[in-house]
Order: sequence, then structure tokens, then C-alpha cells
Amino acid sequence: MKRFICVTCGTQFPDSERPPASCPVCDDERQYVGLAGQQWTTLEQLRRDHHNACKEEESGLLSFVTEPKFGIGERTFVLRSPGGNILWDCISLIDDQTVEAIADIGGLRAIAISHPHYYTTMIEWSHAFSNTPIYLHAWDRQWVARPDRRITFWDGEQHPLWDGIRLIRCGGHFQGGTVLYWPAGADGAGALLSGDIIQVVPDRRWVSFMYSYPNYIPLNAAAVRRIVASVEPFSFDRVYGAFTGMTVAADAQAAVRRSADRYIDAIS
Repeated sequence: MKRFICVTCGTQFPDSERPPASCPVCDDERQYVGLAGQQWTTLEQLRRDHHNACKEEESGLLSFVTEPKFGIGERTFVLRSPGGNILWDCISLIDDQTVEAIADIGGLRAIAISHPHYYTTMIEWSHAFSNTPIYLHAWDRQWVARPDRRITFWDGEQHPLWDGIRLIRCGGHFQGGTVLYWPAGADGAGALLSGDIIQVVPDRRWVSFMYSYPNYIPLNAAAVRRIVASVEPFSFDRVYGAFTGMTVAADAQAAVRRSADRYIDAIS
């Protein structure tokens, strides 16, 4: 029996003798099946020729990204806080070196994920850290490929964790699309860890919003306004996006507002 992983999106499926017939995450219109067709790997195979690179983004925040690129290529973050460390979003590769590096800074108290494209091997991560609870928004329950009792589905618009940290449902890209608010980030000015619910773009003075990024399906104006309204009550000066280097380093709250205005003007 093997736990097969989709090569295109990185989602891991439950034990089976043969690969699944398809990957529902990639069959969805927000994703895609690769040009070579549906392909599968396993965590054991992935560990043979990939590794995770670690970077300190700022005091209290580490990122890990898999090299060479695998799946969507997102980064995962470990947010260090007095009340306990949080893994934000997930990458498929988890290996001994990564587990040891995180254990050395106190392990994990929780895992929280922005949306289904980054669920990947979340159960493996939980098991590696003493069955750490995983927080997902209940609206996206249907996208969990490998169910497990460690998953906690939360409802509503916000879910408080500790030390002022909270999960905020923005919707948009997915109905349960979530960002993490870290009030101690950016030297106390506040930071958002946004996945690609709020997507930091190469011109890092701006962000964007999409229903599907690879297939270029835009969100409507109402959805964009809702995302902005969801984070508006919180003070933040920095936004950490899903991909390496994609960070709005300063004046991020204003960047989100003006980016929404530009986006809505463009689609009107």
C-alpha cells in the first residue's frame, strides 16, 4: 500500500495499492492536469531527489521551500510565538532534516492552511509533530483528500488562536479561503500571511486576486471587495505571499486597498 501524491498539485491521497483514477483538485477548473497527463509519486520517492531550503524571513518567521520545485511551488512558514509555533500552509515534502529544524525551535502547536491547493501532505506533518491539530475552514471540507481526526474544521469569519494571532476567512479563490493575521509581525506593525488568497505579485508594491491563477479566471468585484473588507479591521504593514520573495515589505494595508481599486477598475 502506498500514499500517492499528485505531481501537479502535491496533494496526498490515502493508502491504496494503485494510484487514484484522477486528482479531483487538479480536475477542478481552478487547477489543471499537467501536459504529460496525470502523474503520481510518493513521499519516499520525493525524498530521494528533493530537499527543503530554509530561510529566516524576519525575527520569528521561517520559510521552507522545496528544491527543485515540486507541485505548485509554494512556501510553508513556521511562525514562532510565545504561545506556540504555527505551521502556515503546507508543502508536500517533509523529511528528517525539516522535522529536526522545526523541533529545534520548539516544534509545532498548530497547522493552519489557506486553501485546498496547499493541503498537500498535511497529515504527515501533523503526525511528525505529535499529532498537531490542523485548522481548515469548514467551507472547504469537501477538498480534503485524506481525512484524519487531527483536522479541526472551523466555521464563521474568524478563528482566534493565541497571542493575538487569528485566522480570517476572506473567500475569493476558494469559499473558505483564509489568511493568517500576526499582530507581532513586521516589528509589531502587523503582518498577513496570505497564501494566494491575496496574491503578492512580482511588482511587490501590489497584490492581486483571482479565482484561478493558472487558468486566468478573475474574481468579480463583489468578491474582491469582500476580501478587502475582511482584513480592513486589522492593522498590518507587511504581506507574505505564497511564493519565494513575494512579500510586500511595507505599507501593505494601503497596497491591498489600491490593488483592489485597480483590479475592480480593470474588470469594470
